[in-house]
Amino acid sequence: MSSTEEYQKSLEYYKHVSLFWTDLLSLMSSRPQSLMSTGPFRKFGVNAKKVSAEMIEINQEMGKFNQRLSEYYRQLTDTWNEAQKQFSKKVPEIPTDTEHLDSTKRIWIDIFENYFTRLFDSPEFAENFGKLVSSELDLATHWNNVISVMLETVNMPTKKEIDELYKELHLLRKRVGKLEKISNSGENGNGK
Repeated sequence: MSSTEEYQKSLEYYKHVSLFWTDLLSLMSSRPQSLMSTGPFRKFGVNAKKVSAEMIEINQEMGKFNQRLSEYYRQLTDTWNEAQKQFSKKVPEIPTDTEHLDSTKRIWIDIFENYFTRLFDSPEFAENFGKLVSSELDLATHWNNVISVMLETVNMPTKKEIDELYKELHLLRKRVGKLEKISNSGENGNGK
């Protein structure tokens, strides 16, 4: 059994166990006689299933992210090794005195620049890098969802609510600025 299959199997087991316990917790918290029927723990019990579902998604995304990150570094390492081999083939041809030190540096720069330019222009690198960035954004989205649920649980404003407040504040400042302009131009027009 390969490590990928083992990982998938353990992930499925984790999902199963997590969902079982969150369902049980959710069921308990919906009963008035439960221990979590008062205060913030009641709200947390209700939201625990959301948090657990997001954590399961985070673990899946983390696996994808790690695969793509490994592939990214493999591509960089392979390119570096190939460029270094090419440089090592050329260096013995150049005398090793101080006069030729600049030409050795220039050859090293040219070889590495060519190899890495080819790598960065390749469709394989672009595809993997795009997926890597996408996975990172997906992870951030899930973490933001978890944080929003936790903030909601303890009656704190979420990022979305704060953003809406900033937007409203910005609009109010613009309106006040316009009113001040109108007020000032009216005062100046009256001869004051």
